[in-house]
Amino acid sequence: MDWIKSLQNAINYIEDNLTEEIDYEKVAKIANSSTFNFQRVFSILCNYTLGEYIRNRRLSLAGSELASTNQKVIDVAFKYGYESPESFSRAFYNFHGINPSQIKKKGGKLKSFSKISVKLKLDGGSIMDYRIEKHDEFKLISKKKYFPIELEESQKQIPHFWTECKNDGSLNTLLSKYFDNNGLFEDSVIGICFENSDRKEEIPYGIGVFYNGEKVEGDFQVDLIPSLNWAIFKSIGPMPIAIQSLLKTIYSEFFPSSEYKPSGGYYLEVYPNGNMSASNYECEIWISVDKK
Repeated sequence: MDWIKSLQNAINYIEDNLTEEIDYEKVAKIANSSTFNFQRVFSILCNYTLGEYIRNRRLSLAGSELASTNQKVIDVAFKYGYESPESFSRAFYNFHGINPSQIKKKGGKLKSFSKISVKLKLDGGSIMDYRIEKHDEFKLISKKKYFPIELEESQKQIPHFWTECKNDGSLNTLLSKYFDNNGLFEDSVIGICFENSDRKEEIPYGIGVFYNGEKVEGDFQVDLIPSLNWAIFKSIGPMPIAIQSLLKTIYSEFFPSSEYKPSGGYYLEVYPNGNMSASNYECEIWISVDKK
């Protein structure tokens, strides 16, 4: 229940500050989470990103105010964080399907987007393949890139990064030169999210393998992953649908009811060699955890 309570506290803070600039880092701290992890969990549980939620709530409230008060469009636009009436009008139309000036002149149908209330749903459990393991420190070598901390932007850019690494030969070099197939992850390629980044606006993400110790050349980077406890979950099914479904179960059922919580350190997606579109494709999610 602490997991649910922390998430609700973060949402309450957002609601109390919809007319102010909202610091994602502060929101995440209220939820006892890292900035990127909070956004991912929010997106998984709510089916829209944190940015979409804030935007939709502001536009919903703005519509109500224009319809029920004598406030000017420009004043409402500035109140809800828009830098110009033009940008507000575009966003307003995209959300409500009507221009704000029309509301002031003759009214019109508006859309409502309500505040989220987070509850623990106890309507039957799901069978999950998972294990808790503690591993000593190990090394991963990866091609690493920094992405915007805002989940909406990073979700767009990370798939292109995978394509880039395949096309420019980086993935082939990792597998042919630096890959230790007798290591912890056997024949797998790993998507690595370093959630404990010291950069406020960016999150480092790497595509890598278990490091064999060869001298590093080029723009690859070796990271020492410290000794940690890991919650490890098996995903079965075609990518990315299967892993997205598993993540929702992990954060909506496993963490609320287990004795563990994400540590905000590392998140790994471990992809063995195989047909990722197959219905029986198996991969794993590794999440660094602490006891509650």
